[in-house]
Amino acid sequence: MSVARSRHTATTLPNGLILVTGGYNDRNFLNPAVLYSPSQGTWTTTGNMNVARRDHTASTLANGLVLVTGGRGMSNSFLSLSSAELYNSSTRAWTSTGNMSFTRDSHTATTLANGLVLVAGRENNDIYLNSAELYNPSTGTWTTTENMTFARYSHTASTLSNGKVLVTGGQVNDNVTLNSAEFY
Repeated sequence: MSVARSRHTATTLPNGLILVTGGYNDRNFLNPAVLYSPSQGTWTTTGNMNVARRDHTASTLANGLVLVTGGRGMSNSFLSLSSAELYNSSTRAWTSTGNMSFTRDSHTATTLANGLVLVAGRENNDIYLNSAELYNPSTGTWTTTENMTFARYSHTASTLSNGKVLVTGGQVNDNVTLNSAEFY
């Protein structure tokens, strides 16, 4: 990559390219996005995100757009973000979409079979919550949904063949790691 980064995302696009977004580099939050072509082994710069962020998520939607949610941003002194934006691989452009109901970083975002995106958990400036919400790509809006049993961040969420989402592990604070699992 042309820029070193950590705490970024890498998302496979429908056309096979890998979109790398945001991240952190020597106390700088990044908004440049790059594309990797596995067939050519090359990197190409693509449009900048509207907001520089790290510890965010990126999810490919059924319509081929990529939804980027939350994270931490430099513009608000390392605080968690509620903003979300969409990347269009055809135009290589970013557009803002509706803000989440809560600020979030170190959360999960899972595309469901019905096309909605489930965003769950969060760390928000040392406040750990069990909240979850759904993004509707047709309307660009968020709706809160049932909370998880446990507050957690830095967990995983996997879609199962039966349509349920399995949420596993994570942390409650810097000293407590969870071994619990639950279904959505």
